[in-house]
Amino acid sequence: MVVPAPGLPARVRIHEVGARDGLQNEKTTVPTAVKAEFVRRLAGAGLTTIEATSFVHPKWVPQLADAEQLFPLVSDLEVALPVLVPNERGLDRALALGARRVAVFASATESFAKANLNRTVDEALAMFEPVVARAKAEGVHVRGYLSMCFGDPWEGAVPVAQVVRVCRALMDLGCDELSLGDTIGVATPGHVLALLTALGEQGVGAGALGVHFHDTYGQALANTLAALQFGVTTVDASAGGLGGCPYAKSATGNLATEDLVWMLQGLGVDTGVDLGRLTATSVWMAERLGRPSPSRTVKALSHQE
Repeated sequence: MVVPAPGLPARVRIHEVGARDGLQNEKTTVPTAVKAEFVRRLAGAGLTTIEATSFVHPKWVPQLADAEQLFPLVSDLEVALPVLVPNERGLDRALALGARRVAVFASATESFAKANLNRTVDEALAMFEPVVARAKAEGVHVRGYLSMCFGDPWEGAVPVAQVVRVCRALMDLGCDELSLGDTIGVATPGHVLALLTALGEQGVGAGALGVHFHDTYGQALANTLAALQFGVTTVDASAGGLGGCPYAKSATGNLATEDLVWMLQGLGVDTGVDLGRLTATSVWMAERLGRPSPSRTVKALSHQE
């Protein structure tokens, strides 16, 4: 039953990350043809922004070593297909294949910057500066991912001011939008509102932001609702709840796209997504991975145990 609630946007854009963030930690290599079919089925379900792959060095993320082979298999789709680029070499590879949306990935904490990029926070920002500048010169849309916005497995709670500083720096480099990542899933709604408020005070409004919540403690939907009530209209989610954080063994992965769509449909918020087709896609992918989807909505709608 659709029962709208006050203070919510009329439409939310879902930034689907299942094909990249969802699959990148899979231990068994997923065939390129299966990944391409996954992206095509997601587009067929009505998703308009589907993160396709990452142009990182294969030794970093072996699962995504086929970026050059995958992207041409889906580039004819009439949807946005952002790709991750860690450096200028990654940008070169993406531009050579016609990518028109790229993303860089930074950290709000020194510990994760060292673990993930082998650099300090400021060294990473310096590395991204020519990447963003070149992408913008080519007319390419740039997203900035920021990890550890709420908590860090080594440093604990992350001060809001520390996150705001790096967000402001990414916007100053020229990023078109930022995705605020709750990488280990420790955020709660009050913390989300505090960060969004502080960002607004520094000139980073809700229109430039997306949110990326992990469901480790079952808070992803509550945190998303808080962000939507604040004015955010872009939400990252992963079909079937695929994905997780390798640094937090208890993490149950990304917010499932189906769970998000179920909530938004009930609130009368438009997503353009066909929930039945999306659920069928996640069931199909779960079969390819050899295990059931962790999404509660997928389980309920497909009668999976």
